[in-house]
Amino acid sequence: MFNRDRPKVMAALPELIRPLADLVDENGMLSGDDLASRKPGWFIDKLRADAVLRPTTTEQVAAILTYCNEHAIGVVPQGGMTGLVRATETEAGNIVLSLERMNRIEHIDIVGRTARVEAGVILQALQEKLAGCDLAFPLDLGARGSCQLGGNASTNAGGLRVVRYGMMRDLVLGIEAVLADGTVVSSMNEMLKNNTGYDLKQLFIGSEGTLGIITRLVLRLYEAPKSRSTALVGVSRFEQVTGLLKHMDSALAGQLSAFEVMWNSFYAFNTRFLGDAPLGTNYPWYAVVESLGGSPVRDQAQFEAALESALEAGLVDDAIVAKSDADAKRLWRVRESIESMMGRPVFVYDVSLPIVRMEAYIRELEKRLPRELPGCEYGTFGHLADGNLHVVVLLDRNQQGGGLAELHVVSDRAVYEPLAAIGGSVSAEHGVGLEKKPYLPLSRSPAELALMKRLKQLLDPNGILNPGKIF
Repeated sequence: MFNRDRPKVMAALPELIRPLADLVDENGMLSGDDLASRKPGWFIDKLRADAVLRPTTTEQVAAILTYCNEHAIGVVPQGGMTGLVRATETEAGNIVLSLERMNRIEHIDIVGRTARVEAGVILQALQEKLAGCDLAFPLDLGARGSCQLGGNASTNAGGLRVVRYGMMRDLVLGIEAVLADGTVVSSMNEMLKNNTGYDLKQLFIGSEGTLGIITRLVLRLYEAPKSRSTALVGVSRFEQVTGLLKHMDSALAGQLSAFEVMWNSFYAFNTRFLGDAPLGTNYPWYAVVESLGGSPVRDQAQFEAALESALEAGLVDDAIVAKSDADAKRLWRVRESIESMMGRPVFVYDVSLPIVRMEAYIRELEKRLPRELPGCEYGTFGHLADGNLHVVVLLDRNQQGGGLAELHVVSDRAVYEPLAAIGGSVSAEHGVGLEKKPYLPLSRSPAELALMKRLKQLLDPNGILNPGKIF
């Protein structure tokens, strides 16, 4: 039960913030102990805002933003708090705008294959709801049980199936968003084709809440797959990795849905922690390959035939094919588990670069990281088919407190600086937030940055929306 002693809570609020409580219901504002007990987000030590507002309607969001804009109060939108770039970090004087109570799945159009949802709907909740309709929303990521669809859109989430279905911006047909001054822009388009001028929804997708607050979405759905075929393969040369990707995509005729690669540095570390190495630990590269289809018997035969021909062509050294859902979960666990990263200082990176540059890029990291961060461990994995790699740098368990910020900068520069010369990006799917703000010029030209800032100034002239993020 929230706000048990409402008068006392109100008295403790700064005078400028108190009127916001009248814009939501009695459980719509949190402060004091209720605020302090909330999860601040990954790599954020505490929630520093004056209050958390939890509206239940778009109209309430509009009223909140109107007031905050008039009084120059910074508004930090928060969703499932699963981001890794400190895009939801707050400071004193801010209010948090959480859409967790706007969590209704409003309508599923089975014929048109669309879903109309509020921004606070949990990704997994939509996935489970669609299971009863024989439809699927293909976005999938490890945080599926807590991330919210509005947050997925505002960060342009990617995940495990981008190679087949694209990123979040490819799955959103329509958006309702509230601008900084409280104006509601409702563009809840349900059509695949709508070529009437500017595609306004793209202003808000990937903008991390800096241009407007997404409140509702229309999402594109697909027929639910009837089959899933999964394998874990080991290879000894990077040319095999890229050759296998091309081979499987061609042989599966459009059904390749995931191609997740792990360098030995990550695979060996993670399997040692899990106590389960399904394919040993001797190969330099491992890949989880998966296809989704419509005929279990036919698709499994096609999948195994594609792998067999890859073996014959020298593209694979060894492979394990899942024979059950339990087998598939075991193979995916090696890729998705992050428990091994916990309990010690860790820096996590999400970069994008041309596939042909990946081997040389990682070789440079393997030289630079041990030299500049003695004693560190590191691992690389990611959505190679999408050009997206994740680099994890683990420091010694005794390295805490003093000097950690300086080591973070050293690690950041080692990971990010080589990307500029090869046309890479410091962020593939996690956004910019505060974490990558200093390195944005490595991936964006001065003209691009200037235009982005002009858009920000136009839509949020008082700078109240997620202040300080990205720029």
